[in-house]
This record gives sequence, C-alpha cells and structure tokens, in this order.
Amino acid sequence: MSDTRTNAGLDNISTFTKMHVWDVPGERVLTLMTAGNLATTQAAVSLLEERSKAPEDRRPSVLDAPSMFQTARIVADTLREVIEKQSGQGQSAEAFGATLILGGQIAGSPPRLFLIYPEGNFIEAREDTPFFQIGEMKYGRPILVRAYDPKMSFEDAMKLLLVSFDSTLKANLTVGAPFDFHVYEADTLVPGHKGRVGLDDPYFQTVSKGWGDALKNALDSLPTYEF
Repeated sequence: MSDTRTNAGLDNISTFTKMHVWDVPGERVLTLMTAGNLATTQAAVSLLEERSKAPEDRRPSVLDAPSMFQTARIVADTLREVIEKQSGQGQSAEAFGATLILGGQIAGSPPRLFLIYPEGNFIEAREDTPFFQIGEMKYGRPILVRAYDPKMSFEDAMKLLLVSFDSTLKANLTVGAPFDFHVYEADTLVPGHKGRVGLDDPYFQTVSKGWGDALKNALDSLPTYEF
C-alpha cells in the first residue's frame, strides 16, 4: 500500500501514484513502490518501462530477468544511474535521494520482497524483517510492529495498513490519501486486487473512527497515575 501525496513545499502539494505494477500473465508479476524525490522516481520508473519495451536495447529488463534477485539488481542499478546523472549536474546526491520497495514473483520461484536504497544496494525481507516501509515511517510503524502477525489474512492486513496510514496522515502533512493498494496471491502469476482508498471511503471512515475510539477506551481503561 502507498499514499499519493507529493510536495515541494506547503504551497505545492499534489497527488501522484507511487505504485507501479508490471506483469506478464503466467510468467511474472512485479510491484514497485517509491518514496523520495519525485523527479528521481519518475525518471527511474520511466527508464525501467522504456527498456522493457525496447527490443533493440540489449540490457536486461524487469520483464525478462530470470529471477526476482536479478530484477532487484536491475531496479537498483537504474535508480543509482538516475541519481548519479542528476547529481552530476551540480547538486548533491542527497537532493535526489529515493528509496524503493520491489515485490513480486517469477514463475519457478517463490514471491520475494526487496528494499532498495538510493546507493543501489538492497536487502530482502526475511522472518526477522517480514515487512518494509519507506518514506515517512515513525508514526505508522509502531502499529505495524505491535499488530502484525504473519498468519493474518489479506483482509486483516488491509485493515492494519489503513490504521497505520490513518495514524500517519493525522500526524504528518507529507502523507495523504488516497491510498493505492495491490494484493497479490502467491503462485497465481497475475495481478491481484488493485484499487484506491480515499478519505471518503465508508470502510476507511469506519476504521479511522473505530481506531480513534479504541485508543481512547484503551487509555481510559489503564490505571490512573498517582502522585
């Protein structure tokens, strides 16, 4: 799940998708989420798309890489290439920083999930790091850490993600709805449920109010501090 708010200052806030899905039915499904400098992420995604559609380009693309690991390398190299090119124009690399999450599955191997850093290196999700976050993390992460359960259903995972984003957007103006989501079911090798949840979505409103009420009730139920 990803939010859609981008900003270049308090007077320049807009909505732009940060989730991109590529698929070859029966062969692979890839989901890429982005955070950081919008020009950097747009350029990286555009390069990945162009190279996947250019048969004369002999560089491997995300649509023909033999494994998710090799796909992550292609994405990481592309991100580093964009940042190095932009920073070579007189500004520091930090100004063009971006971080990516790549998840997906290629036929013959299990689904895999990677966190890709602006330096071009990456790590893979494991049992001790079962999920990744990028962008603004500090407000929504405690909820994920406390409530995540690897046995939870897709439906409960959606609820957890919306609660996490609800807490984040209430505390930070750089995060905002609507929220894009993609739920991929392992071994189907076709895109799963995709959609967008806005602030006026009835379910989101129920979750937001219910979570707020639950927090107040939990606080009231705790013993009062005595001086």
